Amino acid sequence: MTHILTGDCIQLMQNMSDGSADLCFADPPYNIGFRYDFYEDSKSPTEYVDWCDQWMTQVHRVLSPTGTFWLAIGDDYAAELKIAACNVGFHFRQWCVWYYTFGVNCKRKFTRSHTHLLHFTKHPTQFTFNADDPELRVPSARQLKYNDKRASAQGRLPDDVWQIPRLCGTHRERAGFHGCQMPEQLLTRIVRASSSPEDLVLDPFAGSGSTLRVALQLGRRAIGCELSEEYARQAEGRLQEGGA
Repeated sequence: MTHILTGDCIQLMQNMSDGSADLCFADPPYNIGFRYDFYEDSKSPTEYVDWCDQWMTQVHRVLSPTGTFWLAIGDDYAAELKIAACNVGFHFRQWCVWYYTFGVNCKRKFTRSHTHLLHFTKHPTQFTFNADDPELRVPSARQLKYNDKRASAQGRLPDDVWQIPRLCGTHRERAGFHGCQMPEQLLTRIVRASSSPEDLVLDPFAGSGSTLRVALQLGRRAIGCELSEEYARQAEGRLQEGGA
C-alpha cells in the first residue's frame, strides 16, 4: 500500500472507498498564520471552519461504521470544530488536553502550553476503545502513594490531561523538516486505544509521518495525505527507517 498520497486531502479522500478506514487522527493547520512549506495558514475564520467542515465530511464518509476520529486543535478554533464535527455526524466522546510542560513563550499573555485532543466516534456506542490494553494503563495513586493492596495490579486508564513533552529542537525524535511534529508517545496512546491490529489508520495531514510511523510499528495499516511533496518525500523516508 502507498503510505502517503500527495495532494489536497479533500480530493484524495474523495477517491477512497466508503467505510475503508478504522481510525483517523487529524492534526490540521490551526489557522494561526504558520507557514507549512508553501501553504499559508491564514484563512478568514469563516473560510477556515468551512474548509474544516469539508475535510471532516470526507473523514466521516471514509471511516467504517465503528470508526473513531481524533482531532488535535489549538485554542482558537477548538469549540467551533467540536460543533462542526458533530454537525457532520460524529458523536462526541471526550475532550482531552495535551499538556506539554514546556510551552511556547508569549510576550503579552500567559505562556501557552497545551493542545486540545477531541475524541469522536461514528457510532454512539459501537467503537473500538481498548481499555484493557496493559500498555495504555498507568499505576494508580493507591499503588504509587499508598501501597494499597486493594489496588488493581493492572493500574488504571490515564487522566484526560496528558503530560507529554513536545518535541523541542534538541529532542532525539525530532525529524527537523516539519515545524509541528507530534510526539510518538501521544500518537501511540491514541492508536493503541482506538484501533486494532490490521486496522487502517488514516492521517489527512501526514506532515512528518509520525502517525503513520506509529501505526505501522503497532501492526496497523496506514495511509496519509500530504499537500507538500517535500514533506511527503521526507516522511516516506522516516517510514522506511522506522516503520514495520
